[in-house]
Amino acid sequence: MVRPDLRKPVHLLAFGFGSGLAPKAPGTFGTLVAIPIYLILQPLSYWLYLLLVVLGFIVGIWICDQTSKDLGVHDHGGIVWDEIIGYLITMSFVPASLWWILIGFVLFRLFDILKPWPIGWLDKRVEGGFGIMLDDLVAGLYAGVVMLFIVWGGF
Repeated sequence: MVRPDLRKPVHLLAFGFGSGLAPKAPGTFGTLVAIPIYLILQPLSYWLYLLLVVLGFIVGIWICDQTSKDLGVHDHGGIVWDEIIGYLITMSFVPASLWWILIGFVLFRLFDILKPWPIGWLDKRVEGGFGIMLDDLVAGLYAGVVMLFIVWGGF
């Protein structure tokens, strides 16, 4: 398998600061990297947090596309920038607490792994960096909505 050059900033970001090089479950390790990023961003105003997540998504399209081209592999398993942004999307639905961080992690990973419609459909049909990012955006939205139902249900 082709390996990224983590000395290149675009590869370093795409591979989640090296977490995407985990031999098993790189997406899970990439999502773990998202937790400290979330904790750094969480004290910001809600709108600034969302702005940074949107910017992370937009820049992520280029990061993932460029890294895929460099490696010659569409959606290389080690590219985890999409998981990082997907988790940050998930966490935009609830207040900060250890409880929500854990629930968000589990729900996002479930939706990202199981790929219910339209996530799997998007994953197979949308190409390039946008395709890499899009399925995780939807997984993040699904996980976030489930967390909202938990909040509203008073669980």
